[in-house]
Amino acid sequence: MIAIRALRYRWPRAAADVLAIDELDIAAGEAVFLHGPSGCGKSTLLGLLAGVMLAREGSVRVMGQDWATLSGARRDAARADHLGYIFQQFNLLPYLSVLDNVRLPCRFSKARAARAPAGAAEALLGRVGLPTALWAKPAAELSVGQQQRVAAARALVGTPELVIADEPTSALDAPLRDGFMDLLLGAVREHGTTLVFVSHDERLAARFDRRLSLPELNRA
Repeated sequence: MIAIRALRYRWPRAAADVLAIDELDIAAGEAVFLHGPSGCGKSTLLGLLAGVMLAREGSVRVMGQDWATLSGARRDAARADHLGYIFQQFNLLPYLSVLDNVRLPCRFSKARAARAPAGAAEALLGRVGLPTALWAKPAAELSVGQQQRVAAARALVGTPELVIADEPTSALDAPLRDGFMDLLLGAVREHGTTLVFVSHDERLAARFDRRLSLPELNRA
């Protein structure tokens, strides 16, 4: 699913690389826990995996396709079709309802829409434990923890082949965190989805197929 070779990434006008990863492979259907201290480049790596940023050197391939060989429009289309992303800051559209936020990927991707049966968004919101009374409310009126669960449902709708999650449990208390993890891992394993999950909470690592330390991978 993911193949990184000789990756080098440097922020514009920076004097040195922030990431230098010689090789990393993640298999289709694998759930990977990625950890490391703040500022070590975890979110940068996720941006490179998603094709939001491009490497200075080397290659990042997802489903066999090197992001750097695609135009911006084709990268956008590939992300919409194949990738679900749970952002650290959620990136919900505040003026849209909860339900419309979850349905958004299917509006941008015919492939995702075709894989989402009628009622898929509602079913996911039920599974993440969001009360039906909130589904018609604008996302801006939800608490941080509620927005986090909406973001997870949005990432999962239409069963993308790859889900990237950036600190998705940071605003949840222990019972909600455990329920969220049951949902996320259950959904990706049910559909054979690859999951790259970043978290500081190393108590969660045992639930994953593999644990990766970014400082150990990064030669920068």
